[in-house]
Amino acid sequence: MNAAERTTDTSCLMRTYRAYSRIMVRGAGTRLYDQDGREYLDFLSGLGVNNLGHCHPAIVEAVQRQAATLIHACNLYGIELQLRLAEELCRRSIFDKVFFCNSGAEAMDGALKLARLHAWNRGERKRTGFLAMEGSFHGRTFGAMSVTSPRKVREGFEPLPAEARFARFNDAAHAAELADDSICAVVVEPVIGEGGVIPATREFLQALRELCDARGMALIFDEVQCGLGRIGWPFAYEHFGVEPDIVTLAKGLAGGLPMGAILARGDWSATFQPGQHGATFGGNPLSASAALAYLGELFDKRLWERAAELGEYLTGKLRETLKPMQCVKEVRGLGLMLGIVLDREAAPVVRKALEHGLLVNDTAERVIRLLPPFIITREECDRAVEILHECLNDVKDDAVKA
Repeated sequence: MNAAERTTDTSCLMRTYRAYSRIMVRGAGTRLYDQDGREYLDFLSGLGVNNLGHCHPAIVEAVQRQAATLIHACNLYGIELQLRLAEELCRRSIFDKVFFCNSGAEAMDGALKLARLHAWNRGERKRTGFLAMEGSFHGRTFGAMSVTSPRKVREGFEPLPAEARFARFNDAAHAAELADDSICAVVVEPVIGEGGVIPATREFLQALRELCDARGMALIFDEVQCGLGRIGWPFAYEHFGVEPDIVTLAKGLAGGLPMGAILARGDWSATFQPGQHGATFGGNPLSASAALAYLGELFDKRLWERAAELGEYLTGKLRETLKPMQCVKEVRGLGLMLGIVLDREAAPVVRKALEHGLLVNDTAERVIRLLPPFIITREECDRAVEILHECLNDVKDDAVKA
């Protein structure tokens, strides 16, 4: 095996992902480049992580500066940038306190612990269960998987540590029916991501808020994918006008570096005490520096407004160009979190798009998901739509030939 082959050999990796057809080695703005120098228009953003595109100057400068100053210090001591980041998140939101971790799944695990501990502290020792939604995805750790509904995610890992019931999404009556005195929290994505890019209705989220208030349960919003500007607001709860007790964040928070966060308000924010939760790398100086740079760009330039504007433009182009096609059933989503619903499997279209230099992915089997960075242009939107149209035609023609 020569040196070039060694750098792309995947035989030592556990096969938790599909076989790779490309090895990515460089990114710049809205483009990724593979080991052969081929260029791709990235409408996936590392699954909603690179909201500012690849190697944004503000993120690069912050990380380079911090890497030469302090990369890591344990949370037994105060970390200046972590404190500043917590203050910034609270100042920009309705929340009182923040806990930092490394991913969305970790953030959800912590949020579930927080809700259960809060009920325990109130003397409600039998409130240990959770109400989540059908089609939900909250992560692959044991705790997060407990409130994730798809059978294919849970199979082989049960029994899971948390008891969960699953209500039909956007069905307030069904949620109320399932929410008895054993439930300590309701968990919901304001826009379901892995389940097919399905926005909640304002009325549904408001009904969940009222249900939680009436029955003493925490309302947890998972904004890991739909938060931080993605759907056209700084926080997703702002779009719906419904205030949760706890929010989980991750993905775009640190501009490409690992970071998750739990934001809580009121009594929930004061629940954890020393020794009850922690994360060695949570809020580390390097990731915190990147997160402060990201929030600086997001708020100083009001990039959520750009996401809303370009999302409206892209949605219009997709509907205009693709909706007349027989295989396209619907284009849905909010801001720059969009799904193209097909009458067939989406994976072949995604593979065709890769061959044509466009990165998207398939979810819920029949949905093409688009999560482009906030820095895309209208011309790049037009190009993406053109490629998708061509790929859908190619797949249709392939099916006829078969």
